[in-house]
Amino acid sequence: MTSGPCGIRAAGGAVVRDGLVAVVHRPKYDDWSLPKGKLDPGETWEQAALREVEEETGLRCILAEPLDPTRYTDRKGRPKEVRYWRMEVTADTGFEVSDEVDKLRWVPLDEAQELLTHPHDRALVRAVRRVG
Repeated sequence: MTSGPCGIRAAGGAVVRDGLVAVVHRPKYDDWSLPKGKLDPGETWEQAALREVEEETGLRCILAEPLDPTRYTDRKGRPKEVRYWRMEVTADTGFEVSDEVDKLRWVPLDEAQELLTHPHDRALVRAVRRVG
């Protein structure tokens, strides 16, 4: 886990294709979210975002525009910053169930507003709708 002066640092993406956005289910938290994860030591925000999205979804992507970062206190009371990008798929290597993510769904942007558990994820999808 990587933390810096801001606390925990993580990165992820709003992966969009044909008017749909990729959302993942995390069994540990029983929530639906955008794919994301913590930075590895020496990794840039951008590298972490691309790596985490591929690890959680099997999707290789390119970064489009950055989205607003989210900042909140995690379940252990630590400050956390997550930076996101809108991403476009370049290759699909196939989704595999893991301990971290057990489901991947492509949903219309409107439906994502209902499915996503966290308000900050819903706000990111609204931002993608405005940009795209």
